Amino acid sequence: MQLKHLRSLLFVPATSPHLLAKAGQRGADALIVDLEDSVPIDRKVDARVMAAAAIEQLAGQVPVLVRVNSEPDLLRADVDALPLAKVQGVLLPKVESAAQVVGLMEILGRRGGASMPVAALIETPLGVLRAEAIATAHPALCALGFGAEDHAAQLLVEPIPESLLWAAQAVINCARAFDLAAWGLPGSVAEIDDMQAFGQLVRLARGIGFSGTVCIHPRQVAVANSGFAPTPQQLDWARKVVAADEQARGQGRGAVTLDGRMIDRPIVARARHWLERA
Repeated sequence: MQLKHLRSLLFVPATSPHLLAKAGQRGADALIVDLEDSVPIDRKVDARVMAAAAIEQLAGQVPVLVRVNSEPDLLRADVDALPLAKVQGVLLPKVESAAQVVGLMEILGRRGGASMPVAALIETPLGVLRAEAIATAHPALCALGFGAEDHAAQLLVEPIPESLLWAAQAVINCARAFDLAAWGLPGSVAEIDDMQAFGQLVRLARGIGFSGTVCIHPRQVAVANSGFAPTPQQLDWARKVVAADEQARGQGRGAVTLDGRMIDRPIVARARHWLERA
């Protein structure tokens, strides 16, 4: 699966071997071995060793990405410790400038990873304001992520849609404008008990343009996979739209009416996209 089509990306702390052992069986489209927030500062060295071993073990089971640290010294040490040939992508957190993306690519390039796919995680108001520059910082960029918790903390508000919708949509718009994946939720990913509430947030996320989300608990994975996929009703509609469009084109017409609605190119494009995702 291409990284831009990922629906669920399950975080696994590099220092949790018991979680890493079963991570490939959780149904996530990809795993994120985490070297950043889930790892205490005094365990960073151990985490790098454990992350490298976990990546070797998980390679081939499911796409494996790594979230590195953003601080320059930690970032260089993280990249130097990774078996890059077994990694499908790198997530750079706390991105507030294009220079941070370029700096990561320079470090990766010295390790032979000059074309490594990279996701820039935008988690602050300053990052949101600079989202366009970040989105166009380097050709290797494959996704923008939105960090709701950190963004809300800087705004001094709760991480709820009413507080975060504008910022989330700004990141989404920049991602889509430059053909990048958009990962995130317009609210907190911390809900791990009430899957109905989490599912509602996922559906809202898809409705405003996010293409997938990170998950912090295995039980969130199935909800994310379902919520970011077209529903059976949408797929039935998409098949009818494509069939009607093909019939119209065969008759030399550019548009057609289906179920009382005019079907033209943008609608057909959306229908074909849903069918491709399915």
